[in-house]
Amino acid sequence: MEDEESEAVLKTVGRQVKMWREAAGMTQPELGAAIGYGEDLVSSVERGRRIPKPDFLDKADEVLGADGKLAVMKEDVEKARYPKKVRDLARLEDEAVELGAYAGHHIHGLLQTPEYARALYAMRRPAFTEEEVDRYVAARMARKAVFDRVPRAQLTFVQEEVTLRRPLGGRMVLRQQLEHLLEVGQLRHVEIQVMPTAREDHAGMAGSLRLLKLRDGKTLGHLEAQLYSRLVSEPRDVQVLEMRYGMIRAQALTPRESLTFIEKVMGEET
Repeated sequence: MEDEESEAVLKTVGRQVKMWREAAGMTQPELGAAIGYGEDLVSSVERGRRIPKPDFLDKADEVLGADGKLAVMKEDVEKARYPKKVRDLARLEDEAVELGAYAGHHIHGLLQTPEYARALYAMRRPAFTEEEVDRYVAARMARKAVFDRVPRAQLTFVQEEVTLRRPLGGRMVLRQQLEHLLEVGQLRHVEIQVMPTAREDHAGMAGSLRLLKLRDGKTLGHLEAQLYSRLVSEPRDVQVLEMRYGMIRAQALTPRESLTFIEKVMGEET
């Protein structure tokens, strides 16, 4: 595992599985056969080396008579599957009453379809394994819960025009992604704007950015560039990001104009 928090969760789960297995008088091969998993996987789970699937915990709970004590750990295990950076972002997004983001290279993560996200992770270099791609895609999709939680957060996005035209994953993936933008853009608490390439003035030339206004009134910025991810909390720096994002939104098409623009791009793709 890549961080201590995840490692601790998996070791705790592994110890519990081992304790209940031994209390039931079963060997690792016997437990594996009873729940439909191999002995090697059972051993790896008990040592905290592998992430058990929800089905593994459900079946082990039933076979070992744990009365729900193993199955209840599914939520903690599921969160441990996600990289630490993603978990930290998800926590902040869950606390946000307002979230704003400008994306200049690709569709923003919170707006991505699973297919689009998979295409992005599949083209990373050095290359991810298939298991790593699955893990990152699942983590990104889980963060989309921010759209559904109550009370609603106000979510605003500005997408560079090129992100609507770059066919990452292929033309069909792009078309499905544009359809998803149109669908999400209809939500009352979501505004999607497009920054046309033809704009002569552009306040976002320093790169993509994100702003999160939390329940306690504090505003944080978040920046990503190549290998680095940085949370911005210094008030003066946050003020600069807020000013830039405000100007970016003013320079972009309005939300209504933007949805019309996305429909136009879709028509050009057919």
